[in-house]
Amino acid sequence: MTASVLRGGTQTTVQAVPRTGLRHLGIPASGPADGLSMALANRLVGNAAVAPALEITLYGPRLRVDADVCIAVTGAPAAVRLNGEPVPMHASLGLRPGDVLDIGAMATGARCYLAVEGGVSGASEFGSTSTYLPASFGGLEGRALREGDRIDFTAPGTATSGARTPPDRRPAIPAKPALRCCDGPDAGLLDGTERDRLYGGRWRVSQRADRMGLELAGERLAVGSTGRMSSAPVFPGSLQCPESGSPYLLCVDAQTTGGYPQLLQVARCDRHLIGQLRPGGALRFLSRTAEQAALELREKLDFFRDWVPDIDDAL
Repeated sequence: MTASVLRGGTQTTVQAVPRTGLRHLGIPASGPADGLSMALANRLVGNAAVAPALEITLYGPRLRVDADVCIAVTGAPAAVRLNGEPVPMHASLGLRPGDVLDIGAMATGARCYLAVEGGVSGASEFGSTSTYLPASFGGLEGRALREGDRIDFTAPGTATSGARTPPDRRPAIPAKPALRCCDGPDAGLLDGTERDRLYGGRWRVSQRADRMGLELAGERLAVGSTGRMSSAPVFPGSLQCPESGSPYLLCVDAQTTGGYPQLLQVARCDRHLIGQLRPGGALRFLSRTAEQAALELREKLDFFRDWVPDIDDAL
């Protein structure tokens, strides 16, 4: 079972389970930038939450399938058409040989996910088929899809078309998200005024944004440091601030160590929203204690677990 790529889109990659236990070797987690949205797409076609699927950024692909297959699209709202006719997101759809699926531009947010019954095939590297673009491994030759490619699907499972995500389990993709955060290890380098600017300001994503990280524009932060510190571990969701005063928010493909002050860490409950930040988009940070962040994560997992039993693997 395959699909022919008639248009690759801005950046469409195979993403799957994140890589774990390899950061000491300099290998980041990768995986979906928005794990919740990918889990919801996989749920509709009967797959595990982190089964390989297509992550679509800003403007999507056009695909023609050669066999009967069940698919679903979730995440950032986009115009999805089947043979030229609009079809809904958050619904499993049956495609027949020769059908053409076209995914257009995102209205808000940055990424949507296309799951296929049985999963998408890709090259497995370091225990995952997730594409890591900076090192060109995983997925389809370690790169984004382009016109002329063929995507292989694994053996179909038992899903049937017609399933829909319950309305209250369809996450909003806000144009101006507020991310819950805990202080980072170097938050003490900020005085009271700068801390208020960090948590009280409205930030905007610059044009320097990808799966590695996003530069934030707006006010510059004055950090009580030369910006040259000993390298320390960093993780997706870390906010680093170099000497320029323009902070960088790290995403799923980010490096494993860094030498700039780490001012905050996006809480795990909202880390998937980093994947929906787009160039020019606004955001702000909400301060949480570690205890509050842990409680809110448990609440979020409990909320989705009755619909996606293995949601813990995705968040």
